[in-house]
Formats: sequence, structure tokens, C-alpha cells
Amino acid sequence: MTATVEPTTLRPALPGRDLTRPELEELVAAIAADPSSWGHLVAFDSDERVYVSLHRDSHVDVWLLCWTPENDTGWHDHDVSSGAVAVVSGELVESNLTLMHGARERRIARGEVFSFDADHIHRLSDAVHGSVSVHAYSPPLWRMGQYAVNDDGVLRRLSLSYADELRPID
Repeated sequence: MTATVEPTTLRPALPGRDLTRPELEELVAAIAADPSSWGHLVAFDSDERVYVSLHRDSHVDVWLLCWTPENDTGWHDHDVSSGAVAVVSGELVESNLTLMHGARERRIARGEVFSFDADHIHRLSDAVHGSVSVHAYSPPLWRMGQYAVNDDGVLRRLSLSYADELRPID
């Protein structure tokens, strides 16, 4: 379930250009620390992940995501956008695919922030019921790649709109 809210006044002030990874981390940490601006939007749905656009301009977009264990993104990339994630509550699992050892998982706990470049492919899921996270992307998301293995064992990429819900397709 997606919703859009009016653009918020973001702190720190945005520089009017694409943001670096450290700037994205600072931005999601600052927004995560101010639940008065987004707390009323928190909701959970096991059938569809709840995600709300908090801000979008020509250089950055910011999302609030609410997770249940059923809300797995599947393998995906963010096309040309770098990103940062702040876990507000609960705990997320980030999986990265390796060719030699399969998926490598790490847990991101409440209060932690991480970022990634545009070439990053990962999968996110909820480690506990009821996690909340703030995500920022720069440049703003327009397309994402979703990955699956076809019947012949070949990895394929589907292009999705930024507004489509990510779900496993494998």
C-alpha cells in the first residue's frame, strides 16, 4: 500500500544537488530522529508493505517503510540512484548475493544507518514483526531492477517503476 504526503520540511536543509552517500545517511538519520513528522503514517499490512513518500524533488526522494516478516523485497537494485536506510524500530535483514557462497545476510538493528551506491543489488526483509525504516535515494528513484532466476536457471532483470511494490519474483 503506497501513499504520498505533502513534501516535508527536511532537516538538514537540502543542498539543491544530488546527495553523496554521507549526506544521504545524515538525511535519513535526521528524519528518523523526528517521528513527530511521520509517526502518524506508520501502519502494518502483511499482504502489502506500507510505504509512504515523505519528500520528492529533482535531487532526492525520501520514503517511510513499514515492515512485517511477509514483506520481502526480493532481489533488486535502484537503477542509477544511491541510497541510505535508517532503521527506526525493529530490525531488518539485508541479503547480498555472492557467486561463491550464495546469499550473505546481515542484520540492521534499530538506530543503525547504512548506505549503498547505485550498483548495489540486495534484498531486504523484516527480522521481527513491525519494523519501520526511512529510506532516501539520490538522484530520485525512477526505475528499479527486480531479479529472478528463470526456468533455465538464468538470472534476469525486470525493470519496475519506483512506485511499484517490490516483492520476490523467484
